[in-house]
Amino acid sequence: MRVTRGMMRRRLVWLLLLLLLAIAALAGRLVFVQILQNKWLSTKAQNLWQRTVPLSGTRGSILDSAGQPLTYTASAPSVLVVPAQVKDKEGTARKLAPILGMSEDKVLATLKKHSSIEYLRPGGRKISEQQVQQIRDLKLSGIYITEDGKRAYPYGDLAAQVLGITGSENQGLTGIEKEYDTQLTGGKGGITFYAKANGELLPGQGESVEPATDGDDVKLTLNLQIQQYVQREIEQAVAEYNPDSVTAIVEDPQTGAIEAMANYPTFQPADWQDYPSSTYNRNLAIWQTFEPGSTFKIVTLSAAMQENKVNLKDSFYDPGYYEVAGHRIRCWKAGGHGSETFLNVVENSCNPGFIALGERLGKTTLFSYIKKFGFGQKTGIDLPGEGNGILFKESKVGPLELATTAFGQGVSVTPIQQVMALGAVANGGKLMKPYVVQDVQDHDTGQIVSETKPTVVRQVISSNTAAQVRSALESVVAQGSGGKAFKPGLRIAGKTGTAQVAKNGRYESGHYIVSFIGMAPANNPKLIAYIAIDNPHPKNGVVFGGVIAAPIVGNILADGLEELGVEPTTNGIPKKYKYGDAIPVEVPNFVGLSLKDAKQLALQNASNLRVQIQGTGNTVVAQSPAGGSTVDEGLTIRLILGDGPAQASIDKKKQNQ
Repeated sequence: MRVTRGMMRRRLVWLLLLLLLAIAALAGRLVFVQILQNKWLSTKAQNLWQRTVPLSGTRGSILDSAGQPLTYTASAPSVLVVPAQVKDKEGTARKLAPILGMSEDKVLATLKKHSSIEYLRPGGRKISEQQVQQIRDLKLSGIYITEDGKRAYPYGDLAAQVLGITGSENQGLTGIEKEYDTQLTGGKGGITFYAKANGELLPGQGESVEPATDGDDVKLTLNLQIQQYVQREIEQAVAEYNPDSVTAIVEDPQTGAIEAMANYPTFQPADWQDYPSSTYNRNLAIWQTFEPGSTFKIVTLSAAMQENKVNLKDSFYDPGYYEVAGHRIRCWKAGGHGSETFLNVVENSCNPGFIALGERLGKTTLFSYIKKFGFGQKTGIDLPGEGNGILFKESKVGPLELATTAFGQGVSVTPIQQVMALGAVANGGKLMKPYVVQDVQDHDTGQIVSETKPTVVRQVISSNTAAQVRSALESVVAQGSGGKAFKPGLRIAGKTGTAQVAKNGRYESGHYIVSFIGMAPANNPKLIAYIAIDNPHPKNGVVFGGVIAAPIVGNILADGLEELGVEPTTNGIPKKYKYGDAIPVEVPNFVGLSLKDAKQLALQNASNLRVQIQGTGNTVVAQSPAGGSTVDEGLTIRLILGDGPAQASIDKKKQNQ
C-alpha cells in the first residue's frame, strides 16, 4: 500500500501525542515522587543512612533507710567501633591494644567486621577515665566512647542477697535489682549520625545527641547499723560453729518493715561471677524451707489461748513421752519434766504439753490458725524467689500428724513466714505484709515517686491474747529454755528451736537446724530478730537452739534497741539464774583514766571483766560498753586511747565504719 503524505502526517501527530503523554506521565511521576512522596522517601532514606551509638542513663542507686547508698552506679565508659569509618585499621589496632589490655589481633578482628557498630570486647567495656582520655587524645576515626556504668558497693557484701546483682548490660538479675529493675533503669539515649551502606560518613551531615535519662533511686527499710550488727553476729557464728548455712532477719513488727536481712554463705556483688550460682541466686531468708521445730510452738500456744483451750496456770504432767496412735513421742528431756504448769510447758519447750494442746484444738482449728498466721503461702515480700512452705493437707492429717505439727515437726516453713507470724503476736494480733522498699525517689531531685505503706493482711488473734503470749515468751527467756538470750532491762521475749533435718524422707542423724526468734521489749516490741543455723558443729557437742542461737539473738536485739534509742527498764520478769549462767555486773567507768590506772582498775574489779586496748595515747577517751551499764560477767570492755577530751562512751554508729 502506498504511503501518502497525509498518512505520514497523521502518524507523526500520533507519535507526537504519545511522546507528549509519556512526557506528561513522567512529569506527573516526578511531581508525585519529588513533592507528594518527598517526606516519606526522605524519612526512609534517613532511616537507611542513620546510625546510632547508644547512650545509657545512669542506673538508680539503692539506699538504706537513712539515704546512704548501699550500691550505686560508678562511671564506666565503653568503646564502640564503626568498622567502615576506621581508615587505618592496622594502625588503630596497634594504638588501642595496649590501652585496653587486648592483643592487636583481637582488636583488629573487631575492626575488620562488616557490621555497622560493635563493642570492643572485652577490654573496651567499662574502662577507666584515664583510658578514656588516652583514647580521645588519639582522635581515631570510627572510634566512639559511650557512657556505661558499673555497680559499686561501698559496704562490700552487706545485704548482698537483698540488693542482688546486675548483668553485663546493667540489667537486674536478682534481688532488688531484679524486682525494681524498671524503676532503677534509666531511659535510653544516643549519638546519631548518617553514613553510607559501607559505614562512611555522608558529607554535610552532622551529629545529633539525645541525652539519656537517669533511673530512679530505691530507698530500703534496711537500717545500716542493724544490718552490720547482724552480719557481725553471723560471721562470729560461722567462725565458732562452722555451719552449712545461716540466715537472719530483723523486722519492725508494727509496720512489717525489714530492718536487716543476711545469709551465709554470702558473696561480693561486684564479683558475683566468682561464686556458685546457688549463693547469689537464693536468698535463704525468703527461699529456704525447713521444719521449724519449737519456734513453731508459738502458733500452737496462740491458737490454744485464743480458743480458750488452756490456762497457763493449769497443771500438766510430763512423764517424758506422749502416746499417740500407738506411737510414743518422747520429750527432749530424758525422764520428762514431771508435774508442771502450762507456763512451765512453754518455758521448758515441753513436746508432750504441746501435743496435748494440739489435741485440744483439733486438726481443723489448729490448721486454720496456721494458715491465718501466714504459713503455707507466700508473704508477698517485695523480693523475688520467695518460697511457699509445705503444710499437710487437712484430709491427710491423722492423730500422729496433728501431734507432730503442734510442736513444729512435719511442716515446712520459711524464715520470713516465722518472723511475720511472731510479728502478729508482737503488734497486738495483726499479720503484716513484709517489705524492704520504703520508697522510690527521683535520682536528681529526691522527690518521692512511690511509697510503700504498711499493710495489714488480717487480724489473727486478739490484742489480749497477743499480750498473754508475749508474757509467756518473756518468761521463756527470763526463766526458761531461752535464758541465754536474756539481757538485763531489755525484756526480751522469744522461743528456741532445734529441728532435725529430713533428707530423702528420713531424718539425718546428727543434722539439726538450731534457731531462736525473739522480740523486745516484751510490753511494746520495737524489733523482732530471728536466726537459724544449719548443721552447727560446736566444740562441746551440745546442739540446742537455746545454747547456740539464743545468745546471738540477744546480742542483735541489744544492739538494735540501742541503735533505735530504746532505754532499758527495771520492769519485766526477773531472771532466774541457773548453774553456769553468766551473772550480770555493772561496768566501771574507765573514761579519763590513764592507761596504767585503767589496767589497774580492771585487775581490781571483781567481775572478771577483760579489757581490749585500741588506739594510741595516754588517756582513755572512750569505752564500750559505757560505764554504769549492765553486762554479763567476763565480758570484754573496749577502751579507746587518745590525747583529746574524754567521751562518755563510744558512738556505736562509728564502731562498724
